[in-house]
Amino acid sequence: MQLSKSTIASIGLALISVSGVDAFWRLPCANPIVVERSDPIVSPGKLSGHLHTIMGPDSFDFTIPTSWTFAEAKKKTKCSTCQVSQDLSAYWTPNLWFRAKNGSVAPVPQYGGALIYYMQRPHQSNENEKIYAFPPGFRMLAGNPWVRSDKTATIKAQKAINYACIAPNKANPETFGFPKINCELGLRMQVFFPSCWDGKNIDSLDHKSHVAYPDDINYGICPKSHPKRLVSLFYEILFDINKFKDEWTPNGKDVPWVLSHGDATGYGLHGDFLNGWNVDVLQKAIDTCKDPNGDYKDCAAFNNYRIEDKVAGECFLTESVNEKTTGWMDKLPGCNPITYGPSDAAPVLNCAVQAAIGARKPISSDMSALGWEYDSCVWDSIYDRTFPLETKIWDNKMTIDMCINHCKKKGFPLAALEFANECFCGTKIRSDRKGAGRCTMPCIGNKNQNCGAEARMSVYRKKGYVAKRETGHARRTSKPAEPVLGDVEMKTIGY
Repeated sequence: MQLSKSTIASIGLALISVSGVDAFWRLPCANPIVVERSDPIVSPGKLSGHLHTIMGPDSFDFTIPTSWTFAEAKKKTKCSTCQVSQDLSAYWTPNLWFRAKNGSVAPVPQYGGALIYYMQRPHQSNENEKIYAFPPGFRMLAGNPWVRSDKTATIKAQKAINYACIAPNKANPETFGFPKINCELGLRMQVFFPSCWDGKNIDSLDHKSHVAYPDDINYGICPKSHPKRLVSLFYEILFDINKFKDEWTPNGKDVPWVLSHGDATGYGLHGDFLNGWNVDVLQKAIDTCKDPNGDYKDCAAFNNYRIEDKVAGECFLTESVNEKTTGWMDKLPGCNPITYGPSDAAPVLNCAVQAAIGARKPISSDMSALGWEYDSCVWDSIYDRTFPLETKIWDNKMTIDMCINHCKKKGFPLAALEFANECFCGTKIRSDRKGAGRCTMPCIGNKNQNCGAEARMSVYRKKGYVAKRETGHARRTSKPAEPVLGDVEMKTIGY
């Protein structure tokens, strides 16, 4: 099942009640930029102990120094999964897993990426209180990954971490731990960050002490130690737990969900934020964007800065850690024993089995031995083919080499692979099909090669051939064009 951003936004918003004295905007992030054991705040330059689902720019890496600014990020960024191009921040949380009765685990598919809320929330008695943008290099954490019970739920920092069970025609209460029912439209993680700042430090040893929550989490007064009010930051990340509806029976007691750091209670949910905003643009948005409907497109500060949905949806990073993170597994990636509490947990030290950080896996393969080279990733549609349908072959042993050799014999200078096992040939690439990026489906005949994806084609060209980009919609049938995946605003990402 797929949900649009507008549907998700209309379902509800925890912790947020817009009144005449405040406003907010939602920043959509179409997809994770990557899901891997990376955390440049807590574990700079090293493998994180557990997997994170990370939204933001393709300049994201294992090490991001505190000198990181928008100008610095812009030099190294080609795209971002978040849809205001003057924001190159990174947002991440642990990802969610299903634990079967036999102990094996599988990642839960994520609906799209995230909705990030920026809220102007002055103290209720002072509507004119100055609200500040995050300074350059600023970073912070929210939540405690090692909490395993509700004993701390009365503490402000833990009240800022909770879940919403989204189900049709049901008003389920939000919970601090995992809800004990199925959520047909998704389980939504919700992380609310501190909004009071000491005004000096962009980070601290625990990545929390330089910020604090107000005495009331929504509109309270900031403590004297942290007198400056920051724009309030809130994450919503939705997971498709209904996919596993046939694998468990809710009994109001036990749940099969576990966070990637081994938390089977949900109380250890946490979030990380690393600022990459053009600070002047963010401050202007805070000062001038007062739309109570929360549509970022209505914020004049962002005019001409928006990244289109399709571009954001195709932005991604390939993995740089050679470890299995998808499908059914015997245990969670990293060293993360599953813990149930009520006692707090602790990270496993000196883990004997660790993967290594390497170069990111290339999306294309070297075909120079055949005299061919990679061109690009492009869109396709079954109703309006990018390359002639009559050139298509299908093979359950398909590889890039096989497709290139097929097209060479037919006299074509372009070879395109799609959906792991399909091959097409052509002479031109239509200009309206440019912009795809996620050609990451392994070839059915060689898992070390990528053969496009659903509605996406990995195109290779004869070396030296200039692939012309034609315009128009040639070969259109009488059927309406089939929406390619990039047209879906918030799509399910399967792992």
